[in-house]
This record gives sequence, structure tokens and C-alpha cells, in this order.
Amino acid sequence: MRALPIAFLGLTLAACDTTPGETDRAFQASGEIIAMSGGAGGAGNACFTCHGLKGEGDGVSSPRLAGLDQGYLQKQMEDYASGLRPDDVMTRVARGLDPEARRIVAAWYAGLHAPPAGASAAPRPSIWLTGDTARGITACAACHGTEGQGAGAGQPIVARQPAAYTLEQIDRWKSGRRRNDPRSVMAAAVQHLTEEEAQAIAHWLSTQSPSSARAEASLARAASVAAAARPAASRETRRPARSDGG
Repeated sequence: MRALPIAFLGLTLAACDTTPGETDRAFQASGEIIAMSGGAGGAGNACFTCHGLKGEGDGVSSPRLAGLDQGYLQKQMEDYASGLRPDDVMTRVARGLDPEARRIVAAWYAGLHAPPAGASAAPRPSIWLTGDTARGITACAACHGTEGQGAGAGQPIVARQPAAYTLEQIDRWKSGRRRNDPRSVMAAAVQHLTEEEAQAIAHWLSTQSPSSARAEASLARAASVAAAARPAASRETRRPARSDGG
């Protein structure tokens, strides 16, 4: 077998090198730069074109990103990149960024202040708080808080999202087009919602103030941290017995 020229081997190795170059590093120097430029993915992937200059969303179908939990935002970016949460636009955007850039832009959006709710508050649907055990519908508040503020780490704030976006996500959970929820919790929760119930939830959430929701979420997270910091012995008495006897 004829040996390959050294120059050819060098080109091959260079082509396999995925380390960001100087230009790519400049375009991911901060979350704001990534959001405004698209980072290494290019201007066609710039986040602000759909999500607004300050992550406020477009008020119609593109969600608000400002003030959402960083861990939640980063997970969604990773899920888009891997294909776990398929979307024609967002999959392309996420794959145009390396993992560090996805972390940076998620942190930037999490640090922004969400805009105040513009519409007058709608009445909260009763199913939000109570669910419906007969139909296997878990109360939405169990994970998303009484006002849509989230119920702790990993439970996203859903207040002040456009109604059309919320309805689309409910439809995607129902149909299986979105399936990146742990243990299929969301798929099960929305499966038996009626169209009228979904409409009422989406409209009510769109009128909730994200600023107060974020404050309540911060208190909930602080309480969770305090509970986790308790000595193990004090938590032991509250541990339920395992059904397998272990």
C-alpha cells in the first residue's frame, strides 16, 4: 500500500478538527453576541429574528426566552441538537453551536428580565389547580406552579408565553411530535385535555405576569435548596417506604 503524503495527512487531520477557530470564538464571546449573530452557525441562525432583541418572543408563536431557567433552556438546546426535540428551525440553530456556545446563550437569556404582561388577566382554569383524576389529568400546578411560575428546578416557567405557542406545544405532546419530557409526564398530562381546556389554559397563561412568576419561582428554588441542605438524619424520617421492601 502506497504511503500517503505528509501534506495530505495534515489536511485530513485539519478537516477532522472541530475546535472552534478564532472567528468562531469571536462570535461566541458572549450570549448576546450569539443571540444577535447566530454564532458560528451564521446570521441565518440569529436567535433575535424569532425571539426578539431581549428574548421577549414575538407575541404570536415564538416563545419568550427571557427569564426562563438556565438549566431548562440549555436542556432544550441540547435536545434540539440531538434530535430528541425535533424542529426544522431550532435543530439547525442548535447544531450550528457547540455545547459551550449553547450554555453561554442559555445563561444570557436566563439573566434577562421578562416583559410585563400586556393583556388583562384571564380567569384561571380550574383544571390547572385540580386536574381530573377520572381522566388521568394531573394538576398543571403540581409542576408549573399555581401561577405558571414553575415549581422548582427543572419545572419551567410557563407564564406569559404566547397562547398560540402553548397550544402548539400541547398538540405536539399529544401527538408525540414532542417527547423530551422525563418519564413522559407531559405527554400523559395533556393526553385527555379537551380543546376548550387547552384553549383556556393557553389564554390564561398568556396573561400572567412573568416578573411576579419569576419572583415566586426564586422563592420556591430557595425553599428547595434549604430543604436539600437539611442534615440527612432529619430527612430520613420523611422517606417513604419502598414498595419493593428495599
